[in-house]
Amino acid sequence: MKKALVLGLTLSLIMGLGVGCAPKATSAPASTEKPAAEQAKPVEQPAGEEKIYIPVISKGFQHQFWQAVKLGAERAAADYGVEITFEGPETEAQVDKQLDMLQAALAKSPQAIALAALDSKAATSYLEKADAAGIPVIGFDSGVDSPIVKTTAATDNYAAAALAADKMAELIGGKGKVGVVAHDQVSQTGVDRRDGFVKTIQEKYPDIEIVPVQYGDGDHAKSTEAAKSIVTANPDIKGIFGTNEGSAVGVLNAVKELNKNDLIIIGFDSGKLLLDGIRSGAIAGAITQDPVGIGYKAVEAAYKAYKGETNPEFIDTGFKWYDKSNMDDQAIKEVLYE
Repeated sequence: MKKALVLGLTLSLIMGLGVGCAPKATSAPASTEKPAAEQAKPVEQPAGEEKIYIPVISKGFQHQFWQAVKLGAERAAADYGVEITFEGPETEAQVDKQLDMLQAALAKSPQAIALAALDSKAATSYLEKADAAGIPVIGFDSGVDSPIVKTTAATDNYAAAALAADKMAELIGGKGKVGVVAHDQVSQTGVDRRDGFVKTIQEKYPDIEIVPVQYGDGDHAKSTEAAKSIVTANPDIKGIFGTNEGSAVGVLNAVKELNKNDLIIIGFDSGKLLLDGIRSGAIAGAITQDPVGIGYKAVEAAYKAYKGETNPEFIDTGFKWYDKSNMDDQAIKEVLYE
């Protein structure tokens, strides 16, 4: 009896010691396997990680060209996981308003800025502030004429306008008078398109005379009056180059009002009125950029600059000549907009 009792007590003691040495019971760990739907979601930034904010400040906002640039910028923002804002003044003559936008953007301490300057010189003090704060500035479209800018995503506007000059010379038979209605004389875009056309004519086509350049701010009505003044002063003029959509449409309006239907018109960019003019034969053709590509590359370059990656000095987003014969080709259609 005593032996049984001792044996029982011994067993109880051993069991008690075993329980006391074991780790405390815990609930079963949750499965690390995520539901299929959750696995498909993009990886979220860790809590507290700095958001990457890049303001994109264009030369305009309402024009369809800028809306196409905005679309490209938004695509890049989605691909790179950054936050952007896209804004610009109502017209490309509102330099002061664009500078106010640039100042407001700097006040938010962004990680980078993408800017298409209306007036590079006027923006200098703001660019210097950005540089002092370590905020990289990326130029796009017209770019920014400053050594502070890390790179520029744009059309080679000088080369594009040179192609327009070659086409104009071909269409007028290599001799006669031609004019230019430019959208401005302060932005890099305006300067390069004007000079690319004018200098190419002067250097390559001695039998073609360039009459004084007129400016219409890219506005249809102002460009119409500018074109009318060219035609009135030069009734024997053979062709006019409009350096953007608004300029070209203004030339078309002037031709209709003055019944100068034999005038050769070459435009730049696209847009419904310009495309309709080419389809009807009233406009000989135009140079098209890739506005979606411009917006995408600008944001992509800004992101890379913030990350310390090297960008090329210039990011050429390309250009093409189009007219009635090829405007429905897939390679052209994808870079046109209405």
